[in-house]
Amino acid sequence: MKPKKKKIRFSIWYLLLALWGVFLINQFFITPQKTEEISYSQFKGLLAGGHVKEVTIGKEKITGKALMSGEKEKEKTFVTVRVEDPGLVAELLRHKVTFSGKSENIFLNSLIAWVLPLLVFVGIWIFFIRRMGRGPEFMSIGRSKARILAEDQLGVTFDDVAGVDEAKEELKETVEFLRNPKKFTQLGGRLPKGVLLVGPPGCGKTLLAKAVAGEAKVPFFSISGSEFVEMFVGVGAARVRDLFARAVEKAPCIIFVDELDALGKARGINPIGGHDEREQTLNQLLVEMDGFDTKKGVILMAATNRPEILDPALLRPGRFDRHILVDRPDIKGRQAIFEVHAKGVTLAKDVDFKVLAGMTPGFVGADLANVINEGALLAVRRGKKAVGMAEMEEAIERMVAGLEKKTRVMNVQERRIVAYHELGHALMALTVPHADPVQKVSIIPRGIAALGYTLQRPTEDRYLMTKSELLDKLTMLLGGRVAEELAFDEVSTGAQNDLVKATDIARSMVKEYGMSENLGLVAFERDRLSPYIQSPQFPSSQEYSEETSREIDAEIKRIVDEAHQRARRILKKKKAILDKVAKILLEKEVITGDELKRLVSEAA
Repeated sequence: MKPKKKKIRFSIWYLLLALWGVFLINQFFITPQKTEEISYSQFKGLLAGGHVKEVTIGKEKITGKALMSGEKEKEKTFVTVRVEDPGLVAELLRHKVTFSGKSENIFLNSLIAWVLPLLVFVGIWIFFIRRMGRGPEFMSIGRSKARILAEDQLGVTFDDVAGVDEAKEELKETVEFLRNPKKFTQLGGRLPKGVLLVGPPGCGKTLLAKAVAGEAKVPFFSISGSEFVEMFVGVGAARVRDLFARAVEKAPCIIFVDELDALGKARGINPIGGHDEREQTLNQLLVEMDGFDTKKGVILMAATNRPEILDPALLRPGRFDRHILVDRPDIKGRQAIFEVHAKGVTLAKDVDFKVLAGMTPGFVGADLANVINEGALLAVRRGKKAVGMAEMEEAIERMVAGLEKKTRVMNVQERRIVAYHELGHALMALTVPHADPVQKVSIIPRGIAALGYTLQRPTEDRYLMTKSELLDKLTMLLGGRVAEELAFDEVSTGAQNDLVKATDIARSMVKEYGMSENLGLVAFERDRLSPYIQSPQFPSSQEYSEETSREIDAEIKRIVDEAHQRARRILKKKKAILDKVAKILLEKEVITGDELKRLVSEAA
């Protein structure tokens, strides 16, 4: 194995050393040492008095040796500015002074005056370029920044991916093509040029792409969409060309572009206008996808969680013509993901992945991996030799509600308000027919703003909700506020988040789901939300009259008010149960779902 060469790093001290060298050259080679500068009249006086021994006549200066007057006459070297004096040579001959001419060192003077300062300037320029982070890449800025992983460096196969069985089945054909391209081409078949993985963040899109390369045992080019675009015009397009050229050399291989929406956003929506650098890069990508031949074994894969903003030209047949959904896993998928991520973790015998999968609806693969990790950290913190079910459940609660804050000091009245509020939710969940079972009720503060919480565990994954289920959910959300009203004849700010959720449900029922009898089967709001992220992509615009807007507001208020009155009627009948269980909750701080059911049945 060859010894690794030590990398020489540029430093500002090199510049200071160069400047010091210029100064020394000037001192020792250009200007003579111990030279006394005199005026031309002094020189003429010394010459007339016979004190000048020898002189050298230069183009601009006259140097020589003379006996200088002082405490003792001593021969010294002098220099004076040359003046046009036609009789100087005759006078030197008359006083028998040895004299000679001096030719200027043009090369050395040019070196000192031009070359060395230029080298210093170039050094300073290189120093600041490297300090800005461009380093050696500055001169090759058009080269692609894709990271190349060889087949033996990936270490990921389909066995490491769980919970997305349909997506894996779709991608097995791609793997087969990369292993044996002739099998498809001999019948005239053509594999899709581009495979677009679409799904929420954390569902394993990048892991799936690596698994395809690992199964096919081919090189894997990985790059983010944002790495193409730079501040310099034309750089992104150059990087796209370089990426495809390198991929063809390594074929068969996979090019994976993560976060494609950073590069492939629809053209023409730039608020500044004009033909910007990002659009040039996208145009070059479209051209390259049209130009390369899939028979060479280059497969382009990309991932995004915002497919609705991609340019239509990217999605047409011949480019990204195969779209694979990598969705949130169902309960079986979550159980399989737990089993994959728990392979290297020491688990206790009481850990049941089926129960944990039922407690984590809506969790993606990254969330489930974090649950395993948090559980392991909790077990280490508690000094246990294995991760038990208690640590796993605590990790799930930590992700859902936030970190427990047992040291937060709350006054007695606030604790009572929180206890009644959370029990209002819990009793409503036990009463209404369409509610998830209560797993735990706690008045220990968690997270940023949660002073307490009621944890419910769904019995199954749901994809649709009926009108009666939505109304039950509304009633349960308002149960906390109603419990405060009945117990204290006053309300607090604790129901703020509940009111926001209740209003959103009622608004969706009226404006999107057509569940209002007064307004009928009319959708007053188009679907402006991305199916994978929880934030609006475009500002909503009102497409109905002011009169209709007033009717919508009135209908939303009616639905919420009816749910509030329903919750009030239910909890008013259970006021004694509410008071009794609240006292126990204030003492214990945490009540499990089974304990709650037992206490309610005893108090009834």
